Amino acid sequence: MEKETIFRIKEGDKEAFEQLYNEYIEYALRTAIAITRNKPDALDAVQETFIRVYRNIIFYDEERPFKPWFFRILVNECHRIMKKKSKVIFIDKYLANSSMYSKEDSYSFEEYEDLYDAIQGLKDINRIPIILKYLDGFTEKEIAEILDININTLKSRLYKGRERLKEALLNIKERRIKNG
Repeated sequence: MEKETIFRIKEGDKEAFEQLYNEYIEYALRTAIAITRNKPDALDAVQETFIRVYRNIIFYDEERPFKPWFFRILVNECHRIMKKKSKVIFIDKYLANSSMYSKEDSYSFEEYEDLYDAIQGLKDINRIPIILKYLDGFTEKEIAEILDININTLKSRLYKGRERLKEALLNIKERRIKNG
């Protein structure tokens, strides 16, 4: 279906582009938020990504998978926006009203929040491959293509990222135990 949709987009079919947009918007936004660390910049990156995809789809090689091509554009847009702003903004804590959750939900949400904070604390060089692999489900080959790096370089970045995540999560756990 994707190949047919892309063919139709290349032929100027706006409904086909809308279909593609609807299929990719949610994943694109989640990925962009994880990379840029704030929603307004993520929205800008996603909007620019879809504009670039629409303008450049004629150059897309249909022999290759579409998803890595799309996400390469998205990652590049996120980097461009972050570089332009030349600052990093961390997302505020998103648990405003903990009374809405049961103790079990709160505990698992707390663990999720710790993992999220640990991922956001990684340097981009490790954080982005971790996001693409574990949150977006790309293969290592696809991630290497998206980031335009050698597969062995990617494996090294993923390994170091996982090690840094383990270390960060252990530190968080130790602080919790210490503080009661």
